[in-house]
Amino acid sequence: MDIRAYKESLSKKVLPIALLFLFFVNKVNAQKTVHYDLYIRDTTVKFTGIAKRAIAVNGQIPMPTLTFTEGDTAEIVVHNELNEQTSLHWHGLFLPNKEDGVPYLTQMPIEPHSVYTYRFPIIQNGTHWYHSHSGLQEQIGMYGSFVMLKRNDDKTFRKGIDDLPTIPVILSEWTDYKPENIHRMLHNATDWFAIKKGTTQSYSEAIQQGHFKTKLKNEWKRMTAMDVSDVFYDKILLNGTNESNVQNYNPGDKIRLRISNGGASSYFWLTYAGGKITVVANDGNDVEPVEVDRLLIAVSETYDIIITLPFDNNSYEFLATTEDRLYSASLYLGNGRIQLANPLPKLKYFEGMKMMNDMMKMNGRLDDMGMNMSLNKMDMNVVMYPEITGTGKPIQNDNDPNRYNANSLANITTLNYAMLKSTANTSLPQDAPIKELHFELTGNMNRYVWSLNNKVVSETDKILIKKGENVRMIIYNGSMMRHPMHLHGHDFRLLNGNGNNAPLKNIVDIMPMETDTLEFNANVEGDWFFHCHILYHMMSGMGRVFTYQDQTPNPYIPNPNYAWRKLKSEDKKFHLMAENDFATNGNDGILMFQNTRWSFGSEWRLGYNDMHGYETETHIGRYIGRMQWFMPFIGFDWRYRNQKIEMNFQERNIFGQSNTKDNRALVSFGFNYTLPMLVRFQTEFFMDGSFRLQLAREDIPISKKIRAMFMVNSDKEYMAGFDYILNRNIRIRSHYDSDMGLGIGLFLNY
Repeated sequence: MDIRAYKESLSKKVLPIALLFLFFVNKVNAQKTVHYDLYIRDTTVKFTGIAKRAIAVNGQIPMPTLTFTEGDTAEIVVHNELNEQTSLHWHGLFLPNKEDGVPYLTQMPIEPHSVYTYRFPIIQNGTHWYHSHSGLQEQIGMYGSFVMLKRNDDKTFRKGIDDLPTIPVILSEWTDYKPENIHRMLHNATDWFAIKKGTTQSYSEAIQQGHFKTKLKNEWKRMTAMDVSDVFYDKILLNGTNESNVQNYNPGDKIRLRISNGGASSYFWLTYAGGKITVVANDGNDVEPVEVDRLLIAVSETYDIIITLPFDNNSYEFLATTEDRLYSASLYLGNGRIQLANPLPKLKYFEGMKMMNDMMKMNGRLDDMGMNMSLNKMDMNVVMYPEITGTGKPIQNDNDPNRYNANSLANITTLNYAMLKSTANTSLPQDAPIKELHFELTGNMNRYVWSLNNKVVSETDKILIKKGENVRMIIYNGSMMRHPMHLHGHDFRLLNGNGNNAPLKNIVDIMPMETDTLEFNANVEGDWFFHCHILYHMMSGMGRVFTYQDQTPNPYIPNPNYAWRKLKSEDKKFHLMAENDFATNGNDGILMFQNTRWSFGSEWRLGYNDMHGYETETHIGRYIGRMQWFMPFIGFDWRYRNQKIEMNFQERNIFGQSNTKDNRALVSFGFNYTLPMLVRFQTEFFMDGSFRLQLAREDIPISKKIRAMFMVNSDKEYMAGFDYILNRNIRIRSHYDSDMGLGIGLFLNY
């Protein structure tokens, strides 16, 4: 064979092999495995100057930013070096259900001092984040950014947007209180957080601001002081610090900020000293660019925004301010003199209270007054914003008299969901069957119970859906708080008037009195959590679980019945409350365990001699009804005083019945009911045929730190007094008791 023929023969053999090799190399590069090791350890931080326990991952808070490119395979090895269980949830990601990171639902918890590997393909792009889904660990450090980049050859790649320099930004809060104690205090209706924030809205403050009738009406409708957030935080953090400066940018540069709200319960206003903010993505999904002056990012939401450095040699503040306008964190961009963003003025709480009074019916339900509230067209607290309303009121939208638009009230343009338009067609399969679900967001702020359709997770079964069907959720917020509702494993279309280009999201912020419609195609089997992403609301039971019909069993859940019981146990936990008054006229107190529905309580009054005697009352009750104003109970009443026995005197109650209150050991049954003005009415029937009626209230807010109380009953007993609050656990109390006389003392509460 001549050399030419040999070369031709060789090329015919080698070329297919070379092409195959190149294909293999490209395939490997396109599907490369990106590996991270995450070491979870206890640590100590001093964000406020006081050493407190936190959880760090790889020695840092927040957790490391994890970066991938669409087409990669993520391999994330978790080294749990804690003395407790943990887990990691990949918020907003499309992945196999067993990798979703919800303990007792998609996997068993990662045990202490063990290693666990998450492995899943990256089949999307966008800004997301990740966090612990175990207990309250998210609050103390277990959150971080999760960024998935587009491939350069992606047809959706947007020049001038996707090729800009980027900065991942994750917002969060820090509290020196233990999260478990915060959760307990919220369930016990403490107003200590309001005192710390200066938002008590007491009667004296109402009088000073000309809102005495507003306050009176508020309590007549059985509402406590309003607030836009539940918890007092000591620090707000942006990428783990309160202030930071990025200087490697020049005048005129455009910068893309990939912002995630990793806070446990705080919404944040985002503003920029250098001018407008251009929103280009939400919840990891591209939207048509929209220019605004500010936006409010809900708990767990993500936004991609573009900001431009003005043509001067200054450094401009990007400011994140909590919704209640009390705390903030700053990122300074550029070099030179710092130019600050305008601080947001304080909220007008009594104006907001007045609006809520008008919305609330006497039965505890909201009255929308004919307004079609949806799509954040009107923030329920818009009248509280001095920078928009001044002394005025919201006005109607010219195009729709039933809607109110905050942006029509001022020169400030605030982002709302109706302004989000997807860059792609997001319509669902037209030939798929539709499963329609209706949810009302319900709750009770006094007892801190949050639910859907007045049921918490532990009181429901999983919601069965079929693969391939379109699931439509119509959600009405009938509570007094806004709720960021999050769906695991899927994006949903938020129907906002943009037709086929409705935005894709995995979080929707639903405000009081608002109705939103979401829809998604059921295309990934598994058990998927749907819940409020305010951490303390979720842990109180505000959620549901979607499950697919006839799905393959999850190999990571070897005992599904046990796992389901463990998952439902979260919102069944009991919370302790204890009080004791060490006074000059005696000692009295209360010990109580309560959960979502049940209450176990015992109170006592101990005199210092036989004449004053002692008494204890124990009640076991269950709260009933949407507002939990009604609690039937059984009880035991044990009393002894020597005074009237020695005098051979038989006292009678106001009904003429013989009163055994001086020597009583009786089983009873009855009920408590919350009346207007938050007065507790109690009716109790004793086994000897007698009964007692009682009116009481212990927490009348006279001023920021003074509380009044009273009690009167049909046994001719009465009490009145005042507390002065020194700190969250100690008060000075002075009260007069018909049996014990006048006393003053130190009142301790937990």
